[in-house]
Amino acid sequence: MGHLSKEKKKSNQRKSSYQPIVPAVEQACRLLLCLGKDSDFRRGLTEVSREVGIHKSKGFSILNTLHQFGFVEKDLQSKTYSLGPGLLFLSRHVLDNIRYPEAAAPFLQRLAVETNGTVLFGLINGDHVIVVGKHEGNQNIGFTVRLGHRFHITLGAHGKSILAFMPETEREKVLSRKKVFFYLDPSRVDRELLKQEMDRCRALGYSQDIGNITPGVNAVSAPLFAHQDKLIGCLLLIGTFPEKRIQQYGPRVAEVAVQISQKLGADVETIYPKQSSHKGK
Repeated sequence: MGHLSKEKKKSNQRKSSYQPIVPAVEQACRLLLCLGKDSDFRRGLTEVSREVGIHKSKGFSILNTLHQFGFVEKDLQSKTYSLGPGLLFLSRHVLDNIRYPEAAAPFLQRLAVETNGTVLFGLINGDHVIVVGKHEGNQNIGFTVRLGHRFHITLGAHGKSILAFMPETEREKVLSRKKVFFYLDPSRVDRELLKQEMDRCRALGYSQDIGNITPGVNAVSAPLFAHQDKLIGCLLLIGTFPEKRIQQYGPRVAEVAVQISQKLGADVETIYPKQSSHKGK
């Protein structure tokens, strides 16, 4: 009996450690992660198949299937693949349940009411910033920016605020690209002016854009940090307010960004410029 009970125990241990995995599903997951982890937005079939460790024909079949559901996009001219908009539909359900938007919501609402502008919480996701929180102060003049909307990480005011507070090696890697969109048109980028704007952002805690992205629309942005002082995204105020208001709104956006970051667990005293470091309430 003792021998049988030992054998039964071993059998139960083997059963409990068994984890069923469907190879094709695992490979599909690895392909999606491969497309999402690199700084290159689009990647070729040969490259991703080799990195995942599957034959090109298998990779093609899986990517084609994911494409049918909108999880992957294919560029017919370059024959490259990228993550598709179908993932945004799924991500909205996740974003509704993570802590960041919930913790930031009261701050966004207060800032939007104070400025009569639209306030966005953007979360860094690879080469993009995804809108995970939004509040409109003036319901008569709203902007069609929905939750889940993606901006390029180098675009406008938010791009300048994020890169200004990035670790230098990461910042230089982004700036070394041929195309960056701080002023919308990559050909308009003045590297010296951009450097001055980032230095100013680090000194004041916020960046600005005066009608460069959308004529008549101005923007102010400040970086957001979370636990372990990780740069996670930005706070962005956009509106039709006059340029002179930026001197008033800029410090306020920086102040609210500090409060949100503190709420999310960042050590704001070591991150932000001293004149912007206000205790959260």
